[in-house]
Amino acid sequence: MSTSELKSPLIGYENTEPLPTTFNADGKSYYNPPAPRSAAYDDFPAPIKSANNGFDFHIYYHPGAPQEAKYAAELHERIRREFPELRIYKLFDRAVGPHPVPMFEVNVFTPHQTGTFFSWLVVNRGPLSVLIHPNTGDAYRDHTELATWMGMPYPLYAGMLKGIGH
Repeated sequence: MSTSELKSPLIGYENTEPLPTTFNADGKSYYNPPAPRSAAYDDFPAPIKSANNGFDFHIYYHPGAPQEAKYAAELHERIRREFPELRIYKLFDRAVGPHPVPMFEVNVFTPHQTGTFFSWLVVNRGPLSVLIHPNTGDAYRDHTELATWMGMPYPLYAGMLKGIGH
């Protein structure tokens, strides 16, 4: 999508009052007047589809590094023990689909789970890289344009995802 095709993030706020330019007591952050709570706290924003799961977390490890494989197996077990409400797939010992190295996948179903699991992984992922992507029905876009990485990104075999829904 080119920048000329981007929709403004301010759609729906066209006729609102200007925001104040005053700062909070810290002297650095802006004062934001109270407003209704964002619906994104409770429901994924469109076009994310939560009918199956909102986000996938693909946790990668390098197959040539035995310490990473061991850490991945231990992290996999820890996630299963600490987050049993999430969908946790088996630990693959080889590349699968568009993923170029071994990995395992964790699915989250609510914005609350997404934020909780994201912040937990920031602290606990160790040397592993994590691909995080939403599920919008466009697998190619989900794994590329809309994807986020923790750690070193890996090049995906994304071409195989063109035309695939999720």
